[in-house]
Amino acid sequence: MQKKDMGLAVLIVIVGAVVYLRNPLFLSPINLGNTANLIGLFGLFAIGQGFVIMTGGIDLSVGSMIALLGVLFVDMVGRLGVPWPLAVLITIAIGTLMGLAHGLLITRLKMQPFVVTLCGLLIYRGVARGYTAEATAGFPFGASYPDLEWLTIGRSFGVPHSFFAMVLVGAICWVVLHRSVFGRHLYAVGKNEEAARYSGIRTGLVITLAYVICAVLSAIAAIYFAMFTRSVQPSSHGNFYELYAIAAAVLGGFSLRGGEGSIIGVILGVVLLQELQNLVNLLGIPSSLNFAVMGAVILAGVLADQQFNRYRAARRALRAMEPRPPADTATSSPPIVGSTPDRP
Repeated sequence: MQKKDMGLAVLIVIVGAVVYLRNPLFLSPINLGNTANLIGLFGLFAIGQGFVIMTGGIDLSVGSMIALLGVLFVDMVGRLGVPWPLAVLITIAIGTLMGLAHGLLITRLKMQPFVVTLCGLLIYRGVARGYTAEATAGFPFGASYPDLEWLTIGRSFGVPHSFFAMVLVGAICWVVLHRSVFGRHLYAVGKNEEAARYSGIRTGLVITLAYVICAVLSAIAAIYFAMFTRSVQPSSHGNFYELYAIAAAVLGGFSLRGGEGSIIGVILGVVLLQELQNLVNLLGIPSSLNFAVMGAVILAGVLADQQFNRYRAARRALRAMEPRPPADTATSSPPIVGSTPDRP
């Protein structure tokens, strides 16, 4: 675990202790279970956002993507009668195509990630609203899907399955990012895309795959959210979810410039954000201040990241200026055997 991750974990414990002292219900089984469920739901797509931010990009379409894919999934299972395993595969396939489109527009047509994903935000939201004619998409009254419900909103040992899903996805992504060749290439592209290209890395492919990973995880999150809410209002479902993902990644040590971050860090960032949301609810703070809290957290995270990078750069500069110790004459090479020392 990196130093940033350790510091974030300590901060989570401190905030949790403060909230518990103000309201002991914070550690009640019901509250912990509900919080774990939200951590799992938001953690799924926040991890995907981390891959995109690692490249120095950003995906603003996550919330709208979750809304559109949620509408399509509910409609396929509820109205069209598509078997839910097939509906899951179709939803993930559509998400994959969305991520592929983002990546190709950015790498092949050289468009800015901000512009591409901002357009995606508007397009996906508009398509979702047009598809339902502004109506709410929901399952038929009394409809039950035992296996699907157990996988998505069920619990084992009191722990929500969404949390288990996030842990599983996080473990796989940790291996991909920190123990694979693709992960090393992703760090290299984020640090310096041009240098990575000259070193033989297929930067376009790496960036495109990052957006595909983000979209696939957003599609999985869309399924979990649809089952959790049981209905999808296309005009509001998933609003500002991209901000949660960006805030979690920034808090977790991901630099918006790219090339820095860890999977453990982004998960801890999600935990802290949900802990802050819990703080707002348990302490009776008006829910209208949620976005103010979110903005303050993002600002604090970016400022802390900048200060940390400046401190680290200053340390490197000081080390470079330190004089090197003189060579030890005692350890110098011995005279050649058989040679005669100089006489005075």
